[in-house]
Amino acid sequence: MENTNEVKYDFPTEEIELPSKGLVYPEDNILSSGKITMKYMTAKEEDILTNQSYIQKGTVLDKVMQALIVSKINYSDLIVGDKNAIMVAARILGYGKDYSFEYNGEEHTVDLSTIDNKPFELKNKGVNEFDFTLPSTGVNITYKILTHGDEKKIETELIGLKKINKDASPELSTRLKYIITSVGGDREVKTIREFVDKHLLARDSRELRKHIKLTQPDVDLTFFPDRDSVGVDIPVGIKFFWPDF
Repeated sequence: MENTNEVKYDFPTEEIELPSKGLVYPEDNILSSGKITMKYMTAKEEDILTNQSYIQKGTVLDKVMQALIVSKINYSDLIVGDKNAIMVAARILGYGKDYSFEYNGEEHTVDLSTIDNKPFELKNKGVNEFDFTLPSTGVNITYKILTHGDEKKIETELIGLKKINKDASPELSTRLKYIITSVGGDREVKTIREFVDKHLLARDSRELRKHIKLTQPDVDLTFFPDRDSVGVDIPVGIKFFWPDF
């Protein structure tokens, strides 16, 4: 029997698996399926890639990815690792799977279709919150994986702080104030911000950031320049979306 509920499109599409598997999203969020549908890039999306206004504002990649996502999602809900997977998929759907770049003076080419998602599991499905004990002070905190919406709030706050003091560089501490969701069980925003500014040791901050990087869902962009080398991240430069640059 034909499935009359299946959504059909009049353009070629691909289903993309998200690194989070949808586990960090509430069940009533379409992203909880762990998959989204994207269409192939056309000349219309290339217009976005060459839009000087978007390039200057730093929004060009988000604009392209939003244009290619067919699924009816709220883009602001996407966590960073899932956005990275969508970015890789967008490059493949636009200009193919082969990506050439220069590293240490040598030309390398990787097959982007072979990039895997990092392993990720979550006990409490639908809850974007994780426990961590700061190793030096023993303080118990909870933290979240930042979403695109969080990133935009951070960006807005940093612009405001720069207006107050143009020489300030509060990027790290501001991000931590959004990442940490409770300190010793206290969820008050004032408590969290005061803790980051006055009590969070640099060594604990570093360990928290390392822990998040190792455990959060994301794509594995590691490549090996040669057989005996240590793995390094694939450099995502201007040629990633502008291969003829």
